[in-house]
Amino acid sequence: MNWLLVVAGAMVGAPLRFLTDRAVQSRHDTVFPWGTFAVNVAGSLILGALTGAAVSGAASSYLQLLLGTGLCGALTTYSTFSYETLRLAVDGARGLAAANVAASVLAGLVAAFAGAAGAQALWG
Repeated sequence: MNWLLVVAGAMVGAPLRFLTDRAVQSRHDTVFPWGTFAVNVAGSLILGALTGAAVSGAASSYLQLLLGTGLCGALTTYSTFSYETLRLAVDGARGLAAANVAASVLAGLVAAFAGAAGAQALWG
């Protein structure tokens, strides 16, 4: 049963990542990977909120499997982030590569903490 929840969440998260990445990236004429940045920050916010809800007792373990492991696991992408950062560096945009690493890690952490704090304020 648990694996079905993970699969169901991933079936939503993976297409959502693709569609969001394409929608965001098509609006910018830059080599910076804004699409991957957006899905990673959004996933961090959702996972932070889910964690805050779970700590407060408002989210069940089933919801954590569905949204945390399944949806957020498929929505966010460390491998694409790594690949795009490497491509930026190889193509000579080392400043953008460094900015991608710094901004992604910082924004992801801030989003996760904000999500957890928001959930704790709501349900805590």
